Amino acid sequence: MYEEELQVEDDPLNLDEQIYEYSEGIDRLLEDGRTADELKKRIVDSLFVSYGARNSDAVTLSKKALLPSSGRLNAPIYFDKNKAAVDVATYINGSMTRYLDYNDTYLSKEALHPSDNVPPLLSYGYSINETGSQILRALATSYQVVGGFADAISIRDRGWDHVTYISISSAAGLAQLSGLSKSRFVNTLNLAINNNISLRQTRAGELSMWKGCTAANASRNSVFAVLLASEGFTGPSPIFEGEMGLFKQVTGDVKVDLEKNRVLKTMIKNFPVEYHAMSAVESALWIREQLNGEEIEKVDVDTFSVAHKIIVKDPEKLRPKTKETADHSLPYIIAYTLLYGEPGVASFEQKYLKDPSILKVIDSMNLVVNEKYDSMYPEYLPVKIAVRTRSNEYVKEVTVPKGHFRNPYTWDDLEAKGRRLIDSPERVKGIVEAGRRLEKLTVRELFQTVNFE
Repeated sequence: MYEEELQVEDDPLNLDEQIYEYSEGIDRLLEDGRTADELKKRIVDSLFVSYGARNSDAVTLSKKALLPSSGRLNAPIYFDKNKAAVDVATYINGSMTRYLDYNDTYLSKEALHPSDNVPPLLSYGYSINETGSQILRALATSYQVVGGFADAISIRDRGWDHVTYISISSAAGLAQLSGLSKSRFVNTLNLAINNNISLRQTRAGELSMWKGCTAANASRNSVFAVLLASEGFTGPSPIFEGEMGLFKQVTGDVKVDLEKNRVLKTMIKNFPVEYHAMSAVESALWIREQLNGEEIEKVDVDTFSVAHKIIVKDPEKLRPKTKETADHSLPYIIAYTLLYGEPGVASFEQKYLKDPSILKVIDSMNLVVNEKYDSMYPEYLPVKIAVRTRSNEYVKEVTVPKGHFRNPYTWDDLEAKGRRLIDSPERVKGIVEAGRRLEKLTVRELFQTVNFE
């Protein structure tokens, strides 16, 4: 079952071995109770946003392409009577979680979405009949690993997408959930990472459906990897330090610190927009209340370099043609909010993308990088918007939006978000209650409790 493993005591551990050793002691992170509670919130949040995306084009097309499906291990499709082979279920469920750009965020040298790790763990956990307690341990491992890499180096500047880090973290969580020995744990990482280095073109120019599905594909491949490694299948090693490994080819030689608590610095989204626009929505909402119908003549926006690079600089952001581009366009998001109020799931429909009034406000905008704001990021998320009308000017600065780790979501806040996405208060409450007592449930009981089946 577990093969003998020999290790020379004086040899330094490779990073894959360090990740294994850290995962073995993950209970230390969960001792205070608060970290586990926050992980439960992220699971519930991921289910809420998945419900909102269940009928999206990308999810519908994925189901059409991939279902029916069955395998040795199977898992339910979220909010659907169907089951599928566990890797296919992971991909479809992951696409739902990510597609609205409404799941949680971690901001550091690399910005990413840690709850992309939830669908593979729930899907695989269902297939092997695991407990909620073990899901929390595995998810804590995934959050710590993905946050450690995000803190170590940004790979978007090298042309690689942050989803590469999801390949690593989801593989680590899945291997831990399976209770694998060190060598099989390491080989899960080897197999998951080697062929899953993701190009940043996913988030450049006009954005496609793949923007919301590429993390799901990464975690699907991690499930495939853990299935193979569980039987003793080996992969390229050492995957990080090797002659042609991740450090040489992608990240450069970096040190990944796994000890700092990253879970408590993740943030739940209050609006379905790219996270760097969250403060801008709050600022624009405040200004909208002051306008009283006055016509907007000029909009000045102060932001920071990372936001400018991700959601401003591309010319497509001034005339987004797709939902995927629009929810990653700071000009569009601000214009929509000033004119129509709080952005929601329907805010990126074609009627708005072509709306002359929105395009006129976009054309009135001047967006600049503020050096002071650069120095505040990522501990804060600063933005200042100044709107001029014929007779007035309205200015609002926001540095900590709702849901930020300095202004965190409560369970009541999360339940209110669920009600914005699910039209049944009873179902929302049931999902919240199941999440809050997750350690007392099996994964299969969780699926039954939230009426996925």
